Amino acid sequence: MRRQAHGSAHVINALRREGHSVGSAARAAWAGPGRERDLVVQSLKAAAAALLAWLVGSVWLGDPMALMASWVALILVQATVYSSLLQAAQQFTAICAGTVLASAALALTGSTLGALAVSIPLLMLLANWSRFGDQGVFGATTALFTLATGAAGASAVGHRVGQAALGAVIGVAVNALVLPPIHLRDVRENLAALAREAGDLLHSVAADLRETEWNAQSAAGWSSASARLERRLETLRSARGWSRESLRLTAGPLRVRRRPPPAPPEEEDERWSRVTGHIRALTRTLAVAADDGRTPLPPDGPALHAYAGLLDLIGDACHVEGSRLLGTDADETVDADPDGRVEASMLRLRSELQEWLREHAGQGAARATVLGTLLLQAENVWSETVSAGQRG
Repeated sequence: MRRQAHGSAHVINALRREGHSVGSAARAAWAGPGRERDLVVQSLKAAAAALLAWLVGSVWLGDPMALMASWVALILVQATVYSSLLQAAQQFTAICAGTVLASAALALTGSTLGALAVSIPLLMLLANWSRFGDQGVFGATTALFTLATGAAGASAVGHRVGQAALGAVIGVAVNALVLPPIHLRDVRENLAALAREAGDLLHSVAADLRETEWNAQSAAGWSSASARLERRLETLRSARGWSRESLRLTAGPLRVRRRPPPAPPEEEDERWSRVTGHIRALTRTLAVAADDGRTPLPPDGPALHAYAGLLDLIGDACHVEGSRLLGTDADETVDADPDGRVEASMLRLRSELQEWLREHAGQGAARATVLGTLLLQAENVWSETVSAGQRG
């Protein structure tokens, strides 16, 4: 009974979390432009394309089997206009192959079972051809549909191919002409998130360094957080690819009508890729220093406190960059240091750390090596995150 009650509570909690996620997505879609609203728009466009294909095929053309047109139109409202056209070509070819092979197999064998045995294995092998992408399976499903309905022969082949062509035209047209999907916002949001998460990680490291008992467990947490930064960077690269693809074959007047927020230049991706690499190296150095079995030794407590202050300043700069990247204007700059106090604090801390570095050098190479490496990596992150305006 206790195990059953525990299982029921787990299911209820899972349902509650899912409900909360759905509610959050609905509120975000209602609140303003964003990824959630884009998903709603694309979903409604796909439904509209299917209904329009059904109206054209069934009502206006009087075709009692307008399912094929609606099916194709529904599937071809893709994330970008380019992918809609590419998949339209792949799917149309797969449907033609499935219809022709199924009809030929039925004529050859004279039975539905025999036609299935002949055509389906061939079509499934053909579905693995890279030219079909992920649309190759539609050849086999079309063959199943053709043989199950008994609609085979030259007229049935022409009819089914015509319905597929009609659905493809409607699906691509709806996607291209009605609020064409342009994925520029995702790049900006991922860049801003990368900057904010980098700042959060640096603040977390600084807080742990102020604790004199930081250890391998703390270092493991930093390594895990830096790995999450790497994954965010991969998401940014994927979003940049979608951004480029969404602008292909999208008419200029339609882009203007959508008024998408401009994406930051690709140089920003490279800059934050370098920042992520420097932070990864920084946390790795700290992890090595925390390992009792390794030769490098962590710096003394006062030096770590000064270094923590430096990381806090850099983390603040990352948060400022995140706010700048979320601005409505791609060229907008945020002057976070109008009177130069942040720059002065950074120079003071760097000078203090250099004094500690000289003192550690007198104690042995192990301590000096770690502190020198940490200082170099922090300066690398600082130089990448602080704009010329912030440096004064």
